Amino acid sequence: MGRRQTDSELSRLAVLIIFVLGCISFFMFYFCFSVGYKPSTSHVSLDSTLSFSGGGQEEEERCCRGIEHLELWGDAVKWGANFKVNSSKECCMACKDTCEAEDRPCSCDSWVFCGDKQACGSRFGECWLKKQKDALEPNPRDARDQVMWTSGLIFGKGEGIVRLETEYGTLHVKLLPDSAPSSVAYMLELLASRHCVGCQFHRAESRGTHWDTEGNHIENAPGGYGPPFALIQGSLETHSITFKEIPLEVCSTIRRGSVAWVGSGPEFFISLANHNEWKKVYSVFGIVLPEDMEIAERIARLPTKQEVWSDVNVSVLEKPIPLRFRRISTSQATL
Repeated sequence: MGRRQTDSELSRLAVLIIFVLGCISFFMFYFCFSVGYKPSTSHVSLDSTLSFSGGGQEEEERCCRGIEHLELWGDAVKWGANFKVNSSKECCMACKDTCEAEDRPCSCDSWVFCGDKQACGSRFGECWLKKQKDALEPNPRDARDQVMWTSGLIFGKGEGIVRLETEYGTLHVKLLPDSAPSSVAYMLELLASRHCVGCQFHRAESRGTHWDTEGNHIENAPGGYGPPFALIQGSLETHSITFKEIPLEVCSTIRRGSVAWVGSGPEFFISLANHNEWKKVYSVFGIVLPEDMEIAERIARLPTKQEVWSDVNVSVLEKPIPLRFRRISTSQATL
């Protein structure tokens, strides 16, 4: 037979209930700031990765990454036999440092590092700085699990810019392979396919009264951080390529113009605001040129209907907008 609860036990139970309810309320508060995902795609648990920070902008990490088990070919501008470093990041940074001069292009746009001590043997630490004939179509010599090399790309000023064409105008996007190499590898695969059938924007939410024209959050704005959440969202899954989930490549916070995956893709979004409250939880693989952000703003103002995606209220475009994915010449690029 159960015993009667004493006053002290009831007090402890009340405190426990209040604590549990508080945790649930806090969880729901974070979840509502999450970028939704389209129901037809595989499940993406955004609420488990998104955390809120009411503070200012965090200091951005200087990322420099590559893809393991990949050897890129190309003309050597610095021979690895005479140039050894301690990590793939150091090798990447050595290539990136050739882009610092404002009056000339990067002398290096790709790098190859041997970082597997056992497999590399005497070649351990070799860092080869290279130049591709076409950085948007890099030349892989080998890409198998047995390959001992790690390789990456670097896009300097005016390089690595692609076009997202819509009926409302063209968004020029600077790709960031040093921050998100696997993401950019998929984008280059899309580019090589010469089309993007199935690619589209289908969600559009303006800045509302929460962010100013520069993307900064307005202090004490009604509704806090949304909705609306200041973004346009879509899919970069095309019928011609089998999409494989992309590993998380977190580097920078979401800024106005950031192009990032929702989870591991193929859902992506372009941010219209500086989302400091989202911290570093999304893989940012590109940035829209500032002069094209008005096109994104225009799309965000198009007619929408309300839907609920995984308990999040979102604004879905009444008419999805097809995307065409193309390259541009370096003479057109400025970023």
